[in-house]
Amino acid sequence: MIIDADNVDEYLEKIPQDRKKPMTKLRTTIIENIPEGFQETISYGMIGYVVPHSIYPKGYHCDTKLPLPFINIASQKNYIALYHLGLYANQQLLIWFQEEYKKVSKYKLDMGKSCIRFKRIDNIPYELIGELVSKISVEQWIKLYEER
Repeated sequence: MIIDADNVDEYLEKIPQDRKKPMTKLRTTIIENIPEGFQETISYGMIGYVVPHSIYPKGYHCDTKLPLPFINIASQKNYIALYHLGLYANQQLLIWFQEEYKKVSKYKLDMGKSCIRFKRIDNIPYELIGELVSKISVEQWIKLYEER
């Protein structure tokens, strides 16, 4: 579900009322834990955290006009999604996250390659997400990206 918004505040204003509080808390968790250098923006119709062109002028290989994506969060039709490309690019990080998730949630992890789906919006493990977000710096993300 793409929400047409020019900025993050507008995005949050347009999502369903029951999603505003968890999405705002998820956003705050990311902002408080993401390493310096990443920039918050609207990316692919979602709230995104990217490596800006000022740090990585090459941009995203699929469209070099776009900054290098790292994390997105979105209010989808049936769930809240966290897209973390580091989980796709770093097998050790993925294994760590899967193991830690089991420790903090009584529900099965619903995950694609880089997409974590939270269908129970009252059960988002914010502390774990904060720790996950903090694990890759801009420099480490660029290195991982270029190795792929």
